[in-house]
Amino acid sequence: MEFNDSFVTAAKAIGAGLTMAGVIGPGIGIGLLVHGALEALGRNPEASGQITTNMILGIAFAEAVAIYALVVALIILFVL
Repeated sequence: MEFNDSFVTAAKAIGAGLTMAGVIGPGIGIGLLVHGALEALGRNPEASGQITTNMILGIAFAEAVAIYALVVALIILFVL
């Protein structure tokens, strides 16, 4: 069975879209992380330096997963 160009283009678009569903988890995780940090700051404002540092580090790790999903989606669209 031969695939024409429009079918391949549509399959790439669907695959890239499904890959970007991997951004949902990090988005929720970052929201929960910031919520916890703001609650902790409200309870103990003196620990703001340590809380902020740990929050930024956690956001960076969660955002890395979203960036991996973006890279895979771009590879599907432009390389395969």
